[in-house]
Formats: sequence, C-alpha cells, structure tokens
Amino acid sequence: MFTGIVEEIGEVRSRTETEDGLRLQIGVDGFDDLHHGQSISVSGVCLTVEEYGPIDDTEATDDQKATDSSEGVWFEVFLASETVAKTYLGDLREGDAVNVERAMPADGRFDGHVVQGHVDTVTEVAAIERIGEDWRFTFVIPEGHADYLVDKGSVTLDGISLTIAEKRADEFDVAIIPTTRDLTTLSEKSAGDPVHLEVDVIAKYVENMMDGYV
Repeated sequence: MFTGIVEEIGEVRSRTETEDGLRLQIGVDGFDDLHHGQSISVSGVCLTVEEYGPIDDTEATDDQKATDSSEGVWFEVFLASETVAKTYLGDLREGDAVNVERAMPADGRFDGHVVQGHVDTVTEVAAIERIGEDWRFTFVIPEGHADYLVDKGSVTLDGISLTIAEKRADEFDVAIIPTTRDLTTLSEKSAGDPVHLEVDVIAKYVENMMDGYV
C-alpha cells in the first residue's frame, strides 16, 4: 500500500520491449533499501523491483552524469502486456521523469490517503492555470468514473495524493501548491498530457456493499 506522497522524481534510464511486455530501468537518488520483490509505485502504478544496483558513471550518458548523484541507484521493473495496455508507461522514453514512492512501512506516518497503485484508467490534463503562487489543474473525468469523484474527496493522479477542489459534469479541478508541483512530475505536464487516475478505494467498497440495496 502507498500513501500518494511522492518521495522522488525518478528518470527512465532504459526501456526494453519483450514479447510479454516491457522492462524499464529507472534511476533515483536517495533509496538505500531496495530489494528484490519490493513493491514500488511508478507514477501511480504498483510494480515489482526485479533488479537494482548503484549507478555506474562509466555506463551513464553525459546527461545522466550531470543529474545523477554519487549515491544514485537504479532499479528495474517489468510491465506485463495488460499493464502496458492500461497505462501510459509503455509510451515512456529514456530521460522521461516519473513519480516514485516506496510502499509504506507498517509503522510509517500516514500523510496522504489509501493508495493501492492499481490504476483505474488514464485521463488527461484539460487545462493549467496559475493563480498567485499556486496552480489549478483541470482534468477530464473519464466515462464511468464520475460517481467515484466528489468535491473535497481524495484522488490519486500519477501516484500523487490530491484533493478535488471542484467537480463539474465532465471535468474536475485540483489545487496544486508550489511544493507539490516542484517535487512531482506535475511541473512537466501540459494540457493534453496523459495522467494515471486511481479513485478512492473506499468509494468502491461502499458501492459494492450498497449494490442491490438502492
């Protein structure tokens, strides 16, 4: 389980397509506890660490050398065909940025909301507006997901725990403070860009329990 509090912006270092899916290698700076089989959220998609190791400057590109720290590490994850089909991770290229969060430890602080890393669908950025020091991002409501989105409710976008500021018939807004924008890939988003959407799982449980009673 995750909380939607992005720990770091990672960088796609390589991608390898196979008959069964896609393997991505991602570089990060400050993770010192990676291990085989570990769950990790990559832009909101729960994946499994298969391999990992320190970033070797002798193998890095010039651009990677300029951005990687001496404590940088890489990890590899495999995306099955279904994951490639239901997310936009298959469109990522070397150098692209991704939000990364390790699973929350049992004794960790719960700062966001319950995030499973099970992406419901891909939506897109409809508009971005600067308001003073903050930003307002508008997203399209995908067909069939309106009932799971409510004003002041929680939503996960690209692995980021956010609060819906306003919901309309076919769009919803979230208010983004400078810290959230600077520490996530929202700073690189433009209108029309894809975004992973995970609705609040509590809404799904409520719907399931009420099914047949209303």
